[in-house]
This record gives sequence, structure tokens and C-alpha cells, in this order.
Amino acid sequence: MQLELTPAWDKVFDRNENVDHDKITFHNRYGIELAADVYKPKNATEPLAAIAVSGPFGAVKEQSSGLYAQELASRGFLTIAFDPSFTGESGGAPRYMASPDINTEDFLAAVDYLSNREDVDPDRVGILGICGFGGMAVNAAALDPRIKATVASTMYDMSRVNANGYFDGENSEVQRMEKRRAMARERTAEYADRNYQRAGGVVDPVPDDAPLFVQQYHDYYKTPRGYHPRSLNSTDGWTAIGCQSFLNQQLLAYADEIENAVLLVHGSEAHSRYFSEDTYKRLKGDNKELMIIPGAVHVDLYDNYDYIPFDKIESFYTQYLGK
Repeated sequence: MQLELTPAWDKVFDRNENVDHDKITFHNRYGIELAADVYKPKNATEPLAAIAVSGPFGAVKEQSSGLYAQELASRGFLTIAFDPSFTGESGGAPRYMASPDINTEDFLAAVDYLSNREDVDPDRVGILGICGFGGMAVNAAALDPRIKATVASTMYDMSRVNANGYFDGENSEVQRMEKRRAMARERTAEYADRNYQRAGGVVDPVPDDAPLFVQQYHDYYKTPRGYHPRSLNSTDGWTAIGCQSFLNQQLLAYADEIENAVLLVHGSEAHSRYFSEDTYKRLKGDNKELMIIPGAVHVDLYDNYDYIPFDKIESFYTQYLGK
């Protein structure tokens, strides 16, 4: 599939003139063509250590993942920020679907691509996932030992939150079955209509009684700070059945078998902090770290340079990937 890539710089962050930028495509093992931005330090000595970045869940590469990728490129790594299957400028139909398998595969396909670039050392490849793609990144690390270092920033476990609700408040067989029945009814209706309904992006306007983290999502996705027209969270969200598979498929089943290095980063005030803390308890080995950022909420680690610990992330990748 020939993708149409936007030639203009349409990111929500400023361009760093010390970093070269290009747009490329690569394919995953399902034949889906993925779109990515490549960030490369100017005048770099090759071959380089490389990092593939994606997330947050429902975002596009012009938002947080691109910011991380460009910053890490300015610190000496070749990076790509990619749109997951079915979203952004990437291929895949129908649109706006999510999958624990395919989205994990997207990371592995990015490693395939990076490992075949002449300017990359294939033995020094890492990944970085943000929010829901933090969980996908940890899952990818459990599946693929080519990934020498993994960072998950402000991570969600999408299986857990879909199956159990926020803070495990819907963790019962009865409540899960109600979700399954609702999805089943939706599938029947949508098949008849030959149309997939969108579930809605970030709530706008925010009700007075909404949880604080809903307001914080709005502050990023629905304002000039982070709004992007291709972002699901900024617009109409995933399809109503887009996350169905997460109800039954556990992402992090073998996280305890990851041999290579993992760094989990989370804000002390983030509603989602428990995902990183509980995942960290399962990781084994002295090359696993959990870093809690004092005062940071979930979306602070999307774009707030006062909270994102880029020095620590750089030193982590330098330790396990080199430069």
C-alpha cells in the first residue's frame, strides 16, 4: 500500500535544527505499511544506536512520541517515531482499531526496519513506549530479545484497564461479561450497517464531576498544547469495538522473563502510577529500574520538560546501547 505522507512539519512541538528529519515507511508481518518520522543527529558517526518510539494510546507521532524521538536524537541516537497500525498516517483497515498482538508487532517491525538500516548497529536497538504503548513496549521486550533496552513512560496496561476498569474497580466476572455483551451487540449492529462507529475521543467539554485525570487529558489533547487533527484522542476516538481484544488477552503475561534492561518512569501524582509499580514488582534482574518523578501527573510525561527525565533516559540507553 502506498501511503500519503504529509511533507510539511505538522508536529505539536518545535523543530530542532540540530537534528535531521525524514519520513519513511516500513511494514509489519501482517503486511500493514507503517508511517514513521526518522530523527538523526547531525554529523553523527555511524553506525548508531537506535530507538523506536510510539504512544500514547490514541495519539500520533506528531505528538508526544515525536517529541521524545527528536530529543533523544539530539542526544546522539537515531530514532523513529511511528504511527501504530490503523492510525495516523499508517495503513491498516478498517481504521481506528487496536490490538494487543498487532500493536506489539508494530514495535517488532520497527526493530526489523532499524536492524536493516546501514547507519544503525543492529546489536544496539531499543524501544520506548508512552502511556498504553508503554505496556505494548514491555510486551514486545518479553517477546523479542533483539530489543536490548526498553523504556516505558507513564505506562498503561491496556489489558488490565479494559478488563478491570480504572483502579481495578470493575474487576469481576459479572462486569466483564457485561462489557462482552455490549461489544457483541455493537458488532451485530455495525455488521448490518456496514459501518464502524467511533467511541469518542477525550471528553470535551469536561463535566464538572469528571475525575481530575480526565481534565488533564483534555488539557493536552483538546488544546493547542497537544491537539492534532489525526490524533484519535483529539478527535473521535477509537471505534466502539476497537479495544475488544484487550478484554481477553493479557499483555504482560511473561514480563517476568525479560532478560534485557527495562526502565519504567512514572509521575508520583499520576492516576496510572499503579501500572508501573505493579509491573516493576514482576520484573527480574539488576537491569530493571523504576523511576518515580515527584509532583508529575500522567500527562506531564507527554511533553513537560520540567518532568520528563531525559538525562536519566539518555544515561539508561547509553549504558545498555552505547552511542
